[in-house]
Amino acid sequence: MFGYGDLLKENLKISFDSIKSNLLRSILTILIIAIGIMALVGILTAIDAIKASISSQFMRMGANTFTIESRGMHVHIGKDRYRAKNFSYITYREAKRFKDEFIFPAAVSISVNGTGIATVKYESKKTDPNIPVRGVDENFLLTGGYEIDKGRNFTEVEIENSRNLAIIGSDLAKNIFEKGVNPINKIIAIGNGKYKVVGVLKSKGSSMGFSDDKACMIPVTNVRQYFSRPEMSFRINVMPYDPKLLEIGTGEAEGLFRVIRRLDKTDESDFNISKSDNLAQMLLENLSFVTIAATIIGIITLFGAAIGLMNIMLVSVAERTREIGTRKAIGAKSSTIKQQFLFEAILIGQFGGALGILLGIIMGNLVALSVGTPFIIPWVWVIGGVILCLGVSLASGMLPAVKASKLDPIIALRYE
Repeated sequence: MFGYGDLLKENLKISFDSIKSNLLRSILTILIIAIGIMALVGILTAIDAIKASISSQFMRMGANTFTIESRGMHVHIGKDRYRAKNFSYITYREAKRFKDEFIFPAAVSISVNGTGIATVKYESKKTDPNIPVRGVDENFLLTGGYEIDKGRNFTEVEIENSRNLAIIGSDLAKNIFEKGVNPINKIIAIGNGKYKVVGVLKSKGSSMGFSDDKACMIPVTNVRQYFSRPEMSFRINVMPYDPKLLEIGTGEAEGLFRVIRRLDKTDESDFNISKSDNLAQMLLENLSFVTIAATIIGIITLFGAAIGLMNIMLVSVAERTREIGTRKAIGAKSSTIKQQFLFEAILIGQFGGALGILLGIIMGNLVALSVGTPFIIPWVWVIGGVILCLGVSLASGMLPAVKASKLDPIIALRYE
């Protein structure tokens, strides 16, 4: 006598044989299901990779920092608008006074954008006129999350004396120096000025098309002299030594800077204080809409696959009516017939799901590779895809399976 395990194996064997006998039809259905799962898993894997890249890049910028800057700058993402109103710029004197008077356990740095179209030259080699030059002080590398690969940082005395020194990005160093040449202490031309290279930064990579690896940093006081322009606005970065003090430090900084700006109690703050992760949070929030859209696309595709699978199973029932009658005539129960057709639908669904998950992971990780994040296996979406395919298979196979199980064996045996 057959036990339940033997019956299960027999039904699985029959299901496999049926799939092989209708191979082209089964492959097309598997591909339809695979496309739906690939769209779902692939897009969501890519979104996870982009989220990881955004989080990583903003962590490198300083996870527990905040910035004080002019409210003239505005950021417009989606339907949200930030800093849309123009306010007075921040002067070097105000920024320097804040740095001197902010008695809080934190590192404070002052920076300013010099130009974004500089040409940097060393001997006969020069760059295109697209090098960003930034004026910084001795604390900027710490508060900005930068690390020195070769050489050293600026000193406080060098900043005060407006020395002609430069710290350059790793890509910039590769562009203007031959392989094997040590950039340290070499004299480079930035625009019309001559600067001695004292440091090369470790590579931070690029994010969303932007990279600091070709940037050039010189003393902030030097930028004031040689890249001066009207209403030059300075930026203040603050990094509390204890991340838990970030909120308290933000409040203390706002209070002090209001005093420096001579604002009355009733006046609105005419400057911005933004935490380092604010922009990252805005971007991540907007990615949630993409996630919803990807899910809807995947579900619509799977809905089409479910209809296709149900149609195939109904055709299969019609084609195998005599076989069903024969099996019932020799003693097969209706539950066994129903189980056989359900197994067939589940196998097709799981084959499609496995192929879709594999293609989705590959597609998503191609995006991960392009944004510089490590290989990702989205286990949540993988498990979700398996469960979703099981649900689609059961929903599609139930009606044909019930129809097959209810066939009258006498009528089925007479079916032509």
